[in-house]
Amino acid sequence: MIRLRRGFALAVASLVLVLSMAVTNANASDVPVIAAASNIKFALDELAKQFTQDTGEKVRISYGSSGNFVAQIKHGAPFQMFMSADEKYIEQLAKSGVTVDDGVLYAVGRLAIAAPINSPLQLDPELKGLKALIDSGELKRFAIANPDHAPYGERARALLTTFGLWESLTPHLIYGENVAQAAQFAVSGSTQGGIIALSLAIAPQFQKIGHYQALPESLHAPIYQRMVLTNKAGATAKAFYAYLQTDAARKVFSDFGFGLPAKATLTESGE
Repeated sequence: MIRLRRGFALAVASLVLVLSMAVTNANASDVPVIAAASNIKFALDELAKQFTQDTGEKVRISYGSSGNFVAQIKHGAPFQMFMSADEKYIEQLAKSGVTVDDGVLYAVGRLAIAAPINSPLQLDPELKGLKALIDSGELKRFAIANPDHAPYGERARALLTTFGLWESLTPHLIYGENVAQAAQFAVSGSTQGGIIALSLAIAPQFQKIGHYQALPESLHAPIYQRMVLTNKAGATAKAFYAYLQTDAARKVFSDFGFGLPAKATLTESGE
């Protein structure tokens, strides 16, 4: 009888453990994971905080390079929403059938040249200071995002090519895995400067240790940033997607230096 009771107790304990693990996993899965381009980190952190305050719902955000996220989502990564730094990546995913539609534009990105406060690099919108530093032989290291998979790196390369600086600058380039890492390189003192996202350059965290000059949008192809829900999207992800299209959210993007696309018809599910 004692053995029977002890066995029953063990069975009940095991059942409770299994049920508690299931509840924990269910609760964890209720918080959607959002894949987001690193250039929107400061703006999106603020928006996610406000979304939680307004709705009580939470989202978890993973920041990185847009090109890398495309490969991960195609291979089944559990992202419920993707906020790209370049709309071409959304188009690729839509064609592969892993999104609910082709998404909506949420911002237009801009470039900036940035440098540590004590850098010899003089900042100007025509990159004359950068050319002078190269010509003098004083330039040692300069940062951009990896142009092979980071949209801001692609635009930085195109911009430098337009000014005839790409070939002479190439031996001095330090590549960030994404534009946020490039921004860290550009103002931390490990380089003499870099071309990064304006949205990062104007953040208080960066202005404490560096300075910047916004670069004219006419000097590079537009950086249309698009977001989309994946086929894995649940109710919270859809609500966050809709929230990011509101006037309040658009103002936050504008405050962080983004241009605003024409306001689309509000959509919660992409349908």
